[in-house]
Amino acid sequence: MAKSCKGLAMELVKCLSESDCVKVQKRSFRECAGEKSPCIPSECVGLRETYFNCKRGQVDMRARIRGNKGY
Repeated sequence: MAKSCKGLAMELVKCLSESDCVKVQKRSFRECAGEKSPCIPSECVGLRETYFNCKRGQVDMRARIRGNKGY
């Protein structure tokens, strides 16, 4: 379960690395992922929310018993 969100994290990093926030504005991944900027594509925003829900599911005891929803 510790690695169940790894695929989402890699896709989020890949999506952010191709966005204008990282390429044009030369900002870090953390800065770009942490804010709601118009230069971030909507697919990256969706990935960020899905990754957040995945990480939250690792802490939720009900999800720990059932396991994280598959990626």
